[in-house]
Amino acid sequence: MSRRLALFVRLMNPIALASQIWRHRDLVRQLTWREVTGRYRSSLLGFGWSFITPLVTLAAYTFVFGLVFRARWPQATTGGTSGGLGSFGLALFAGLIAFTFFAECLTRAPGIIIASPNYVKKVVFPLEVLPVSVVGSALFHAGISAIVLLIAHQILQGVIDWTAVFLPVVFVPLVLLALGTTWFFASVGVFFRDAVHTVVLVSQVLMFMTPVFYPIDAVPQSFRWILALNPLTPLVENTRRVTVQGLPPDWPSLGLSLVVGSLVAIIGYAWFVSTKRAFADVI
Repeated sequence: MSRRLALFVRLMNPIALASQIWRHRDLVRQLTWREVTGRYRSSLLGFGWSFITPLVTLAAYTFVFGLVFRARWPQATTGGTSGGLGSFGLALFAGLIAFTFFAECLTRAPGIIIASPNYVKKVVFPLEVLPVSVVGSALFHAGISAIVLLIAHQILQGVIDWTAVFLPVVFVPLVLLALGTTWFFASVGVFFRDAVHTVVLVSQVLMFMTPVFYPIDAVPQSFRWILALNPLTPLVENTRRVTVQGLPPDWPSLGLSLVVGSLVAIIGYAWFVSTKRAFADVI
């Protein structure tokens, strides 16, 4: 076994991963807040954009898919009926929140290390916290979008389903999946600059291969196995269940997602740490 492979195997320790993040929790918090505030620096509305953007997105997608294409979502809301245009918009937006969170992490990942060459040259700086801060920033904006979704649900349906309390539970495997993916592509982006363009293309294809704009039941039975291979499918569906449909999570699928997300996080972290020593030579 080569030295690099032995290091990779040794790093595949979930306890070491968790302890590393906890050890640098203050640094993660500072970098995450810098990511959040940096997005709105020098803008007139500042943090107002974090509310305006999801509102405009909700209105635009509801208009295009609900009014123009006249799509409806079976069992979109509590009660088991589609409930019209507003209910369709809520179901669509719930799926978008989960997917957009992951897509933001994926598309930003290849440029994280390249954009911070000064940190690479500091031997004592823990580079692995940079991808964590990006995921934290995306999670912050997903939380704002979730608040907008719940407020819209209250206005349109007259109630916020109690099952919304499960949303943080649903997001745990999604965050783990995003962390592992971000660590992996942050490393790959240093050595292969085409990764920046590749992940954008993958993200666009993945959006339509995930049941964001359509229910799984609308896909022909013979092609549903493709969606089943997509780890985002159960996470998007469970997000919709707990926030819009008034149903508890599908625990078996959520448990499987937790296993998959944990494995991706561990492998992504091990890959990043085992390759980061070569970053300075490339950058």
